[in-house]
Amino acid sequence: MRPAIQGVRGLATVAPVNSVTRNHKVVVIGGGSAGIALSHQLLRKGNFTQDDIAIVDPAQWHHYQPGWTLVGGGLKDKEELRKPLNSLINPKFKFYNKKAGVVSPKENLVSLEDGDKISYQHLVVAPGVKVDIDTVKGLSEALANEDALVSTIYDYNYCDKAFRTIKKFDKGEAIFTQPAGVVKCAGAPQKIMWLALDYWKRAGLYNSSSSSPIGMTFATGLPTMFGVPKYAAKLEELRVARGVEGLFEHDLVAIDGQTATFASPGKEPVKKHFDFLHVSPKNKPYAWIKESGLANEAGYVDVDDGTTRHKKYSNVWSIGDASSLPTSKTVAAITSQAPVLVSNLLQAYEGKEPTSVYDGYTSCPLLTGDSKVLLAEFKYGGVPKETFNSLFGIDQGVPRRAFYHLKKDFFPWVYGRYHVNGTWGGPKGLIK
Repeated sequence: MRPAIQGVRGLATVAPVNSVTRNHKVVVIGGGSAGIALSHQLLRKGNFTQDDIAIVDPAQWHHYQPGWTLVGGGLKDKEELRKPLNSLINPKFKFYNKKAGVVSPKENLVSLEDGDKISYQHLVVAPGVKVDIDTVKGLSEALANEDALVSTIYDYNYCDKAFRTIKKFDKGEAIFTQPAGVVKCAGAPQKIMWLALDYWKRAGLYNSSSSSPIGMTFATGLPTMFGVPKYAAKLEELRVARGVEGLFEHDLVAIDGQTATFASPGKEPVKKHFDFLHVSPKNKPYAWIKESGLANEAGYVDVDDGTTRHKKYSNVWSIGDASSLPTSKTVAAITSQAPVLVSNLLQAYEGKEPTSVYDGYTSCPLLTGDSKVLLAEFKYGGVPKETFNSLFGIDQGVPRRAFYHLKKDFFPWVYGRYHVNGTWGGPKGLIK
């Protein structure tokens, strides 16, 4: 997927194991969508030389996670959506292919899993979040059972199982869940539902009448279909028109055989039979963030909503899924967050006050079936901030075929060609 980058990134240096403390100007924890982009932007815009910037990440693979929805819908192969992480890292970085242990912000130190310590002048914390399958009792066993029609697009190991189960299923009750609280890409739990509905409809297995061989339910821990009123109204309209039952404020907590149990505020647990189940598990921040004293009450890196700078430690920064920024956790959000962080960090490095401000921009290309996408774009407060509306007067609250090709073809391409090397600025286009 990323041939233009792979060759020049393959020479990244991996730190040898010893107990010496190594010094860096900037340490970035995380080589995912946030860490990889901002690191390359820093390198290009700042006056940094060999090993001034270090990246810490234990992963062997870098994944284009937004593509897992497409895998679940049978539109992509999961293998084409990943690359070896070290092949994407500029050789001027020092790459520690290890887990971060404890951060000591008062001493400006990061302890690695093997006991090594690295010091920093500025620290960027961007390790993402953990998809916590264990928050749903019985889910782990159901996912591992190939015969069980239970799947999730939130895990590389199971995103292709989602499509296998969609193809196998031909009769009964199908439930798609969304958890209460934080989840990566809040639209993804229903994206896979609309793709499945589309597949079953084409196969003659689903219609909106009571005689449909397949019945469908969307059980969400949230009170509406989506957090932004404009898009929630359209998605609710689609749900009703397509005959999908809506269970709101129903948070999946357990699976026992073919029975799903939901928690609902102020009510007794609700049990519901299923023949097919797609689960979106809860997400949670890594425990070491809280243990390091960098977290807010919810466990996310406690940064200013505008500057991305830590509220207590002026040389600590965070964007992406691990940050406390009150917006949807998407790659689109990162494309707007990264330039703000980079600009502000470089100003702070020179002893100046940060001036760049992140307005909360994020985007969610909602696959709605019929090869169409509702392209939700909004900023803080759930206020729409639509690129194509402002440029061409196109209402993005209406699902469109052109937006489908953006999601399926353009976004994966631009991610691999430009985002990972820090030259993509989302709606602003290429970054110089």
